[in-house]
Amino acid sequence: MAERFIHMQHLRFLLREVFAEESKNLFSEKDMKSWDLVLNAAYDFAKTALHPLFSEMDRETPHLENGTVRVHPAIGPLLRQMGKDGWISAGLPQKQGGEGLPSMLLHACTAIFASANYSASVYSALSMGAARLIATYGCEALKDFYLPPLLAGRWQGTMALTEAEAGSSLGDLSCEAIPAGEGVYRIRGRKVFISAADHDGVENVVHLMLARIDGAPPGVKGISLFVVPKFRPELGGLRDNDITVTQIFHKMGYRGAPIAELSMGEKNDCLGYLIGMENRGLSAMFQMMNGARLEVGMGAAAIATAAYQAALEYTKSRKQGRRMGASSISEPVAIIEHADVKRMLLDQRAIAEGAMALVLQCGLYEDALHTLTGEAARERHLLLDLLTPVAKSYAAEQGIFSVSQSIQCFGGYGYCEDFPVEQHFRDMRIHAIHEGTTGIQAMDLLGRKVMMEKGLPLRLLAKEIRTTLQKAEQDEALAPMAKNLEQALHTLEKTTGILGLWALEAGAEAFLADATLYLEAFGLVTVGWQWLKQAIFARKNSGTARGAAASFYEGKTNVCRYYFAYHLPKHAALCHRLMTKEALTLSIQTEHFS
Repeated sequence: MAERFIHMQHLRFLLREVFAEESKNLFSEKDMKSWDLVLNAAYDFAKTALHPLFSEMDRETPHLENGTVRVHPAIGPLLRQMGKDGWISAGLPQKQGGEGLPSMLLHACTAIFASANYSASVYSALSMGAARLIATYGCEALKDFYLPPLLAGRWQGTMALTEAEAGSSLGDLSCEAIPAGEGVYRIRGRKVFISAADHDGVENVVHLMLARIDGAPPGVKGISLFVVPKFRPELGGLRDNDITVTQIFHKMGYRGAPIAELSMGEKNDCLGYLIGMENRGLSAMFQMMNGARLEVGMGAAAIATAAYQAALEYTKSRKQGRRMGASSISEPVAIIEHADVKRMLLDQRAIAEGAMALVLQCGLYEDALHTLTGEAARERHLLLDLLTPVAKSYAAEQGIFSVSQSIQCFGGYGYCEDFPVEQHFRDMRIHAIHEGTTGIQAMDLLGRKVMMEKGLPLRLLAKEIRTTLQKAEQDEALAPMAKNLEQALHTLEKTTGILGLWALEAGAEAFLADATLYLEAFGLVTVGWQWLKQAIFARKNSGTARGAAASFYEGKTNVCRYYFAYHLPKHAALCHRLMTKEALTLSIQTEHFS
C-alpha cells in the first residue's frame, strides 16, 4: 500500500463544512463546488510527481559546479508542468493570466504539495510570490517582461532580503543601489540564505531584492525594492547581470532546495529595476513576506501531517507488547492499542490539524479583503495582521514537537533513514527560522499587532471567538470546553492589559522580554478556537453519519477533547508567568553565563 502523506477528508471537512458558512458570504455556490476538482488535481499531482521524489531529493542535494547550482534533474520539468497546469499563476486574477483561486483554497493546495515533498513545493511557491508582487507593484513594462516566464515555470522567483551582518534587522541592510537613470540602478552588495537563488532547472532567476538607494535615510525608511535578474534584458536578448553565487549552504534538512549566498556588482555591472516607490520597498515587500509566513505555517502543518500519517500507519501494523494484565503467552497487540502511543498520536493530530485550520482561517480573511469593502474589509485586514505571526509560529514551534512524537512512535526505527519521519524532523526545523524567527514574530505580535488602534485587533478576535463559544455552549458535550476557552480568552485579555501598562512603567525592553511566551499563550487560545469550531460541525454531523464517516467525526470530537485536556491548560501557566512582571532575562548579566 502506498504511503499516505495527507488525509484529504480532513481538508474537505475544513473547507466544505467548518468554513462553509463564512465562505458563502464571499464565494458563489458554483465556485465552491469546483473546489473539489482543484483539490483532487492537486492531490493527483502531489502523489504522482512530488511524493516519489521525497527521499531522492533529500539525498541528491544541490551542489555548486562552475558557478552554477545543480539541482535534482526533475526540478525543471516539475516547474514547467506546474506552470502549464496553472499552479504558479493560480492566485493571480484572470486578467493577469491567472486562475483567480481564493487564498483559502491555495493554502489547502500548499498543504497537499508540502506534505508530499516540502523541498519540491518551495520552488513554485517562491515564483508565485514574486509574480504576485510584480503584478501588484510593477509598472506595465516589468509585468509584460517578467510575468509570462515566471508563470510558465521557465524562470524562478526569489525573495532576496537577508544580509550576513543584518540578519532579521532589515533596517541595517547595506546593499547599495546607485541611480543609473530611468528607474535603473547599479546594485552592489551581498545577500545570504536566499532560497532557490540559482539553479539549472530554469533559464533565469528573478530576485525581488531589498537595497538602499545612495543617499536614502537610515533604517527601514530608506529601503527600496528592486527586480534584479540573473540575466538582464538587453538588445532583444539576455545578458549576464553580474551576480555570483559565492556558496550554497549545506543544511540539516530541506535539502532538496538550494539556499545560497549571492554577490552582486563585483564588476560594477549588476542592474536592478525599481519596483514601487523609492524608500517604500519594505512595505511593498511585506506582501510577499506575509504571504510567505502563512506558507511557512502551512508547510510546517503539512510536514507534521505527513509525519503523523507515517506514524499512524506504523503503529497500526507494528505488534509489540500486550495489554496491561494480559497473559504473557497471549498474542502481542498493535502498538496503537497502548495508551501512551495513543497519547502521542493525539498530540500530533491536535497540533497538525489545529495549525492547518488556523492558516485556512487566515486565508479566509485574505479572501475577504478582495470581496468586502469599508469597515468590514478593514476589520478582516486587522484580524489577518494579528493572526499571521501566530499561525506561522504555532505551526513551526509545535510542529517540531509533533514530528518528534512521530519519531517516538517508531522507536529506534524512527531515528533511522529507513522511515520518512527522520527526514520530516529535519525538514521541519527550518520553519521556526524561515521568514522571521519565532522571537521576531513574538515581538511583532505583542509590540505591534495587539497594540494597533488601541487594541482593536484583539477585541475583534475576541468577538470572533465568542461567536463560536455561543454556538458550542448549546451542545451539552461541548459546553465545558467552551467555558474553559472563555476563561483562557479572558486571561489573555487581562494579561495583554497588564503588559500594556507595564510597557509604560518599565519600557519597551522589559515589556517585550517574554514576548515569545505571550505568542505561545496566544497560539493556544486561537488553536483551541479552531478545534472548537471543528468539534461543533463534527458533533452536528456525527448523528447521521455511518461507518467510516461516523468514525471520522467522532475522532474529530475526541481530538478536540484531548486538546482542551492536555494543551489548553498550559495557557494558565504562561499567563501567570507573564503577569508576574519580572524581566528575569534582563536582570541576568552577560558575565553570568559561563
